[in-house]
Amino acid sequence: MGGQNGAARGRIAILGAGNIGQALAQGWVVAGLREPGEITLTRRRREFLADFEARGYRTSTDNRSAAAEAEIVVLAVQPQQLPELLEEIRDVLDPARHILLSVASGATIAKIRAVVGAGVPIVRAMPNTGIAIGESMTCLAADAESQVGLEVARQLFDAVGRTLVIREDLMGSATALCACGVAFFLRAIRAASQGGIEIGFHPDEAFLLAAQTAKGAAALLLGGDSSAHPESEIDRVTTPRGCTIVGLNELEHNGFSSAFIKAILASAKKSDQLYPN
Repeated sequence: MGGQNGAARGRIAILGAGNIGQALAQGWVVAGLREPGEITLTRRRREFLADFEARGYRTSTDNRSAAAEAEIVVLAVQPQQLPELLEEIRDVLDPARHILLSVASGATIAKIRAVVGAGVPIVRAMPNTGIAIGESMTCLAADAESQVGLEVARQLFDAVGRTLVIREDLMGSATALCACGVAFFLRAIRAASQGGIEIGFHPDEAFLLAAQTAKGAAALLLGGDSSAHPESEIDRVTTPRGCTIVGLNELEHNGFSSAFIKAILASAKKSDQLYPN
């Protein structure tokens, strides 16, 4: 490529292609950024990647070879597996050619650089599984040595959703709000659909009504009006003595907002404890 020529060219190796690694590969192909044959996915049990291999992706159990043959190397293993992976690939990394993108929670750029050495651009990225359908919210952070890599990362992740460059010390918070947050919002949709069943809808109908309503609610805030705020949209559907305010008050009486906030705080705290010292 090298990495200096941007995201338009260059092979990608996704080391540790579990759920998020597979979503990354799928999202970049759907977005037209890469052909399947330009992406290599690695996993200890290669049979778990058989579906991707059948669709033309390259698969392997050899992290060193995959990294050596790529220009963009995505570190997608579990945080506790990252130290071993870095030791495995460190001597095949070329600062003039490679860019490291880490999606491992809790592993700071400084800790990664302590293993791989100076020169290699290192970018931390925290996408979520929405990347598989082009709807990820991805937070990015890089150090002073990695600004070229940061621009490449922005090109890659802008193609599959939206990006925000943040301070690295906020990456644990990004994990909680964006990555874990997918599960929190899905649980809210599930709860809404269960309520729908109780008030008379068939389960399939209740799910459709809840999911589409949630999608529409988010779209009201992301539709291009930067002044949109949740409370202003809530006020539009809340009338005196109406059914909406009764439901909202019931949610708050039962601690809905407090529980949601506590969930994000707990996940952020846990995220900062995942990478071994």
